[in-house]
Amino acid sequence: MRRLRLRVRDLNDPDVDETVGTLVRRAIAVDGQPPFNDQARLDARTGSRTLITAIVPSDDDDSETVIGAAILGQGELEFTIDPEWRSYGYGDAALGALVGSAPPALSAWAHGDHPAAGALAARHGFARVRTLLQLRMPLAARVPSTGAPRGDLEISAFVPGRDEDDWVALNAIAFADHPEQGRLTADDVRAREAESWFSADDLLLARDPDGRLVGSIWLKVEDGIGEVYAVGVHPDRAGAGIGRELMRAGLDRLEASGVETAALYVESDNEPATHLYRSIGFTDHTVDVQYRRDPSAPAR
Repeated sequence: MRRLRLRVRDLNDPDVDETVGTLVRRAIAVDGQPPFNDQARLDARTGSRTLITAIVPSDDDDSETVIGAAILGQGELEFTIDPEWRSYGYGDAALGALVGSAPPALSAWAHGDHPAAGALAARHGFARVRTLLQLRMPLAARVPSTGAPRGDLEISAFVPGRDEDDWVALNAIAFADHPEQGRLTADDVRAREAESWFSADDLLLARDPDGRLVGSIWLKVEDGIGEVYAVGVHPDRAGAGIGRELMRAGLDRLEASGVETAALYVESDNEPATHLYRSIGFTDHTVDVQYRRDPSAPAR
């Protein structure tokens, strides 16, 4: 095993962006999903989280190779090792160094419930605290909706420059108990508007007859997969069937766009949402796990 170095880098540097992008694509090819979530990556670009690369020198010390990357900040860590360099102890060494430089109370995401990630987490004093399910559905296998669309809702596309504040207010109350989704700001929305995958037509807003925003569904189409990025309903209207109506509109939108597979994420303990999605035809695809470090737990 070669000597491992960690280096803080700027994701806005085109060379760094290309290097990390290549690493991410290699990880996706093996793991089936990206190692970093959207918010972590956006925060790394704005400087509110830190990008750290893991580097090893060549045998003659004349060059070096990036074999991993981490995004650290806001009490949270995500990191990956290039698949070619796994099983040599570099993940263990990198996590040990990252934990040593981070605040004692630290959470870490493992995208995919891989046994190796669980063992690595346990060795460094992390315990499993959250499970996030990724569900998928071939749109051709979608359970048909029954009944006509509701007449008491107007569903229309998001208008950039006009609807950000309304959407953020709804999102905050709809996801008040969600540690990531509920804290999105208007600046976070605008950052997503600048992403290559964003389309205003894929963010649908539901308003009642008084024009009040009562729900929304945000779709993210990338690499042939149509993700239900976020679907939220105002708590005052929970149980009124608005979520199901939004899902109908969103899936109709994906089908009309030629997308063949829909995907979404849901907390494993959110039984109402899980029941809704399964009733439509979604089934389990993969699992993300959040670990939290107990500073008093000894490393193994």
